[in-house]
Amino acid sequence: MAMSRANMGQQITKPAQKKKVSRVMREFKKGELHSGKNGKVVKNRKQAVAIALSEARKVKKGRG
Repeated sequence: MAMSRANMGQQITKPAQKKKVSRVMREFKKGELHSGKNGKVVKNRKQAVAIALSEARKVKKGRG
């Protein structure tokens, strides 16, 4: 199920999470975001959002 912008904003609560998401999306925009450590460059915006939310969850749990 696709996530709307309103729902995405509700899940990101900490300032550190917002910073992480913005950093990941900036990397995507520059063409520097990779899937995994040595993976291919991400070209799909939906995949970039999924990576950003995943990394934000890690920050929330204290692992990022």
